[in-house]
Amino acid sequence: MATDYSKTLNLPETEFPMRGNLPQREPEIQKRWEEMGLYKKVQEAREGKPMFVLHDGPPYANGDIHLGHAVNKILKDMIVKSKTMEGYNAPYVPGWDTHGLPIEQAIIKNKKINRHEIPVPQFRQMCHDYAWDYIDRQRAQFKRLGVRGDWDNPYITLLPAYEAAQIRVFGEMAAKGLIYKGMKPVYWCPNCETALAEAEIEYADKKSPSIYVKFPVTDGKGRLPEGSFIVIWTTTPWTIPANVAIAVHPEIEYVLAEVNGEKLVVAKELLGSVTKAAGFGAEAKVEASFKGSDLELVEAKHPLFDRKSLVVLGDHVTLDAGTGCVHTAPGHGMEDFLVGGQYGLPVLVPIDDHGKFTKEAGPFAGQFYAKANPAITEALKEAGNLLHESEMNHSYPHCWRCKNPVIYRATEQWFGSIDKIRDELLEQIKQVKWNPSWGEVRLHNMVAERQDWCISRQRVWGVPIPIFYCTDCNKELITKVTIEHVASLFAKHGSQVWFEREAADLLPQGTVCECGNGAFRKETDIMDVWFDSGSSHIAVCEGREDLQWPADLYLEGSDQYRGWFNSSLTTAVAVKGGAPYKEVLSHGFVLDGEGRKMSKSLGNVVDPLKVLENLGADILRLWVASVDYRSDVRVSDAILKQVAEVYRKIRNTFRYLLGNVNDFDPVRNTVPLDQMLEIDRWALHKMEALKERTMKAYRNYDFHVVFHDINNFCTVDMSAFYFDVLKDRVYTSAPDSLERRSAQTAMYHILVELVKLAAPILTHTADEVWQYVPGAAGASVQLEQWSPVRTDFLNPELDKKWEKILDLRDEVLKALEVARQEKVIGKSLMAAVDLYPETSEALVTLQGTPRLKEVLGVSEVHLFQPGAPIPQDAAAYTGLSIRVRVAEGETCERCRIVTPEVGKTEEHPTLCPACVENVKFFL
Repeated sequence: MATDYSKTLNLPETEFPMRGNLPQREPEIQKRWEEMGLYKKVQEAREGKPMFVLHDGPPYANGDIHLGHAVNKILKDMIVKSKTMEGYNAPYVPGWDTHGLPIEQAIIKNKKINRHEIPVPQFRQMCHDYAWDYIDRQRAQFKRLGVRGDWDNPYITLLPAYEAAQIRVFGEMAAKGLIYKGMKPVYWCPNCETALAEAEIEYADKKSPSIYVKFPVTDGKGRLPEGSFIVIWTTTPWTIPANVAIAVHPEIEYVLAEVNGEKLVVAKELLGSVTKAAGFGAEAKVEASFKGSDLELVEAKHPLFDRKSLVVLGDHVTLDAGTGCVHTAPGHGMEDFLVGGQYGLPVLVPIDDHGKFTKEAGPFAGQFYAKANPAITEALKEAGNLLHESEMNHSYPHCWRCKNPVIYRATEQWFGSIDKIRDELLEQIKQVKWNPSWGEVRLHNMVAERQDWCISRQRVWGVPIPIFYCTDCNKELITKVTIEHVASLFAKHGSQVWFEREAADLLPQGTVCECGNGAFRKETDIMDVWFDSGSSHIAVCEGREDLQWPADLYLEGSDQYRGWFNSSLTTAVAVKGGAPYKEVLSHGFVLDGEGRKMSKSLGNVVDPLKVLENLGADILRLWVASVDYRSDVRVSDAILKQVAEVYRKIRNTFRYLLGNVNDFDPVRNTVPLDQMLEIDRWALHKMEALKERTMKAYRNYDFHVVFHDINNFCTVDMSAFYFDVLKDRVYTSAPDSLERRSAQTAMYHILVELVKLAAPILTHTADEVWQYVPGAAGASVQLEQWSPVRTDFLNPELDKKWEKILDLRDEVLKALEVARQEKVIGKSLMAAVDLYPETSEALVTLQGTPRLKEVLGVSEVHLFQPGAPIPQDAAAYTGLSIRVRVAEGETCERCRIVTPEVGKTEEHPTLCPACVENVKFFL
């Protein structure tokens, strides 16, 4: 009866599944994490270790997560997990931003209601319930990404404790004189009926009127003749009713020029462009020229109304476009407002909260500002003061939520003073580590140029501004006592109490105004949502025992330089005197595979929830790790398929390793380093070198380096070479032979180290692999720490030697492939190769290669001296000539090597001598 030699092979055995089947397996793994309380176990395991706090920038609780959310949360998770595996105590407390306009708009739209007809407490409750619904939905979606965190105890801006902390931040700023009420122009959204901060403005192209308007000179102060006209240019005709002045630059040269019988005043440098734009055929005749400073206090008549327009001086006037004479309406522009203040000009704002003209606008009263543009232009034409009209496309500010154009409108608002702490802000920016480095310049420029922060909003879903007004003298009441009283009420009842109680019930008993009156009314405005999230470093980092202030890291999209990075810095410097973060890391935006912005209209949106459903979270995580996220990144179905192929190779590497260490006991079977085979020691060197590089890359947040290094290690170093060379040794050697245990020692070490290195990225797969690792302690690989680099394993000289061997091996593989294509051989083990090295160095390398036949994957190798005659059928390759022929002898039934020695043993007539010896351990 023939012997079944397949039973005498050390064939890989593992229950670890071949296919990932991630969409089904990942939820099972996550359920196990939840049941074991993984987050708590990790924190307990790292108790007493150095702290590392990544403070979560709160996403907005409105809608399902998109790919930008996924990128952000996965990056954070990879950092937190890499830090815990490095040995840090790295808690992660996720948060949500829950107040503000978007939720109000969603309620109004979905419920089809008029918010002005619903009691404020009832409307706020609807907003509250809506926010909680999306918190729960997003929480489940973030957890499905494999993100580990304190999901049972997140921070949420609508929770009473958070609102109370925010009130105290406001109170601290007020106590330092950094909060004030003022009348000045702010961004105003007529659609949303509220003021906006700079961080809530987006720029988009808009088609606007472009008009040149003549202002008749009524008092030239001896410099301009009566009957002449000062010409202005504007793209906002609707602001003409609010005009009170014309600004000129004191150092710019202006001219009085006759054109088509009219005397016009414009900047000398812009005269040609003005006459060209107006379509004048006649050439302008310059009659006089003078500096702008000579025109100060010249009086002109408003082009539509019976009032004067004063010529004032302003350094903001430029020659970039227009006429050099700037239409000035202090109620509709900050520069206009500032220059108007210098001259005591009135601030006219003939537009209401809804964007409609008031009676101050005369015949235009009741019209929506934008729709009034044609009527105003026509009135200018009838008055004989329209020089030219056309249209132009330009970038214009829009509301970040409703996407409609906004206006500048002077209103009474509450402001946070930037000017008083600007120098401190700029100094603190220097103390922070910025990654990328250009982030420092970006935020510095924003803060240097930023106006005071408009923090009041004319809405109801938010944290109220905790200020009271005396009903007699109208003086504001804001003291440490009133702030603390309101904060205590909020801590107990939440901010809803502000809208449910009268002022008297929100103030300490016996509160009286300086005037002696004891009756007060409440402020009706709420705080800017950026004040909400910008207070999180106090409410969360300082407010929770498991965190610390300042945070080690803030990580958000690059749009947050004008948002959360900015508002957090402002409140922190104002209250604490320092930055709330030690380092700021920003990522770019997600584009489609062709570099276009994703939009439903283009049909190029990649939904992360569908990716989870079709491919699994680990594929999405691997893609995030593969890109240089500091810039904009691209994704598409095709790109994700490529990433899935990389994942398959990494998973197969784990499966191969698990299969080949199935019977390995690391305590009993580990071979000492000095007894291991050379190629196994080379493999250990490659693993430790990989560990050294990837641990450094993790510390630098260079996940794409980790991705490429691990991928290259698995596909090139392991699969394409080491595993290929090992097959004969680990499958056919005696189970306890030095050859086999040496290889297993290397593979076991590689398995343990590789799975720990991959764990922050392939978080589900690594945990799954860990369950099959022989002798692995702990219920999850996430409880493990990276071990220090084994310097005794590092062997650069050995690596250099094997680099030369691999170069020569590549040439042999090319020759074998040619022989295969020419049908000389089938599998490589059918081949015998004759090698003719060109140099003695190549000869020494080949002679010094242990188990050369295994390394080359052939049955027979003949090595010749340099200069030996080279047969005609040998082909020249880099460094050597190679002749491939069919190996002599029979094929061993067990190891498949071809040798004349097969059959020399009567008992095993189909085996080679090596297999004859090895089967003794099985039979």
